[in-house]
Amino acid sequence: MSRMCQLTGRGTASGNARSHSNIATRRKFKINLQAKRIGGVKLRVSARALRTLAKVTN
Repeated sequence: MSRMCQLTGRGTASGNARSHSNIATRRKFKINLQAKRIGGVKLRVSARALRTLAKVTN
């Protein structure tokens, strides 16, 4: 199962890890996935998408 939000399509992003001497090495920014039941269907949704859903439904 891929590390991707099933609602928005956001996935793992890549960037640089910067050391104290400013040397760049590649790293991954993994998405914060949560298993939630939305409309009777179990989805793996990012925490940011859940916050947006809470804002829209209120």
